[in-house]
Amino acid sequence: MNNHAQQQPRYSGIATFMRCPYQPSLAEVDIALIGVPFDGGVTNRTGTRHGPREIRNQSSLMRSVNQTTGVAPFEMCRVADVGDALPESPFELEASHRSIQAFFEKVVSAGALPISAGGDHSISLPILRALAKDGPLALVHFDAHCDTGDNYLGSKFHHGSPFKIAVEEGLIDPHKTIQIGIRGSVNNSEIWRFSHDSGMRVIYMDEFYELGVQGVIDEIRQLVGDTPAYVTFDVDALDPAYAVGTGTPEVGGYSSFEALKMIRGLAGMNVVGGDVVEVSPPFDPTGSTALVGATVMFELICIAAQALEQRQKAALAEA
Repeated sequence: MNNHAQQQPRYSGIATFMRCPYQPSLAEVDIALIGVPFDGGVTNRTGTRHGPREIRNQSSLMRSVNQTTGVAPFEMCRVADVGDALPESPFELEASHRSIQAFFEKVVSAGALPISAGGDHSISLPILRALAKDGPLALVHFDAHCDTGDNYLGSKFHHGSPFKIAVEEGLIDPHKTIQIGIRGSVNNSEIWRFSHDSGMRVIYMDEFYELGVQGVIDEIRQLVGDTPAYVTFDVDALDPAYAVGTGTPEVGGYSSFEALKMIRGLAGMNVVGGDVVEVSPPFDPTGSTALVGATVMFELICIAAQALEQRQKAALAEA
């Protein structure tokens, strides 16, 4: 999908993800870029409902070719901004999740691969419900928190619990789930026990620096193999020096460069979707955190385009 708008001045035009065409019909779309402006699952600092709009704005700084990998996703695939998965009842968390799931079910049924911008991390649960119809997915999870917590203030549904619920609902395979960047103080030393007990691979920050970026990539690829995989990136995985505009910052994370290297290391994997979440523009008036979100989203588009190309080649070989 050749996008002439990407060649125009970046301060011009209507803001869409990566300056791609706005195409809510889903017709002839290979990769659907989706905003999920919902933060009803936040446990402390709100504001991620504003994330998609500011990520769209900052994504005008993205260009058409990945200079590091050489991937040109907009030439390889038909990529479009298909709008927002806007909950019909944003003040009701479970109803909002049902609305988000229904939106993504339409995307999946149209044959498009979704790459999304949140919103808080609870949005990954309804997305996984839409994607995992044929069986549990592998999960590559970049975060400062495992998000496998339990009930909080009377609700099991919040941004600190989506992946516990996803395992319980058979949406992800815990033995093919890897969580990278976990750190920070806790009130309960057993808060992430579910991750360990269920068989998830948890890489805390101390081990991250022992393994190094390539060591982490090797672990991801060995664990996931060719299983259909969902990639979720919480910007609080980064040290707050690189992403201050988020609701639950944790000092001591990896750098934005290390994050981009890890995502690029997923090239060739069987990626079926991805998201970047927890960008909260009110906490970063400079827009830098949203720019990080847009850049991560671009890298996700690149590995998604490679996955689609690989699947197309495999299908032709079988024909």
